[in-house]
Amino acid sequence: MVYHARYVAFMERARTEWMRALGYGQERLRQEHDLVFVVRSMELDFLKPARLDDVLDVSVALRRCRRASLEFFQAIRRGEETLTTARVRIAAVGAANFRPRGMDDALLDELKTLENQESED
Repeated sequence: MVYHARYVAFMERARTEWMRALGYGQERLRQEHDLVFVVRSMELDFLKPARLDDVLDVSVALRRCRRASLEFFQAIRRGEETLTTARVRIAAVGAANFRPRGMDDALLDELKTLENQESED
């Protein structure tokens, strides 16, 4: 069986790759926007276990985008079977001081267009 904490790592990787596919890798956000995203809270629902060698898909759906926060819905699936779901709240903070800060208009506008669109990673 897959240890429950690994699901969090799978979801983190999927969100990171989702942002990278948009052209906003972590280093670019840090250097060009003085911004990093940190998990504020996460609510997980473990429905069924994954097993060693299972092929898993992790979906990322941006549910809400605000100036200084994001809310995602994520699911881990084995084929059509949902194993785990999560609601993840993300805070935008300054890269240098880790204090809350808003996203610039360009990033905010781009993310707002992606609200409620699911993507598989």
